[in-house]
Amino acid sequence: MKMIAFIFSHSPHGTSFGREGLDAILSISAIFKKIAVFFIGDGVLQLIKSYQSENILARNYTSSFSILSFYNIKDFYCCKSSLIERGLNYNKNFILNVDILESYNLRLKLDSYDAIINF
Repeated sequence: MKMIAFIFSHSPHGTSFGREGLDAILSISAIFKKIAVFFIGDGVLQLIKSYQSENILARNYTSSFSILSFYNIKDFYCCKSSLIERGLNYNKNFILNVDILESYNLRLKLDSYDAIINF
């Protein structure tokens, strides 16, 4: 069985990458059973609960990440150095229950997947 990794490496607002990535995960989850989601770089900003996107006249889709567990997706990983670089506390309560990994361990985890899709 193919294992698919989705990487979110862009901030949630300003582009449609995040929303498109979330839609892709939901679509592909009907076919592939082993899916993991990685948050790297600016993608860690997707995890913040308290976005007030109405201030920039955008729809807050990031809360939709919480439904991924209903699609039997349970593997969520976040880059520790990306959190630190953006001044985020890695003990923060995020939208998802993520495993926070050092960059090296994150890369090792990514290597175990058959396909990687970046958003």
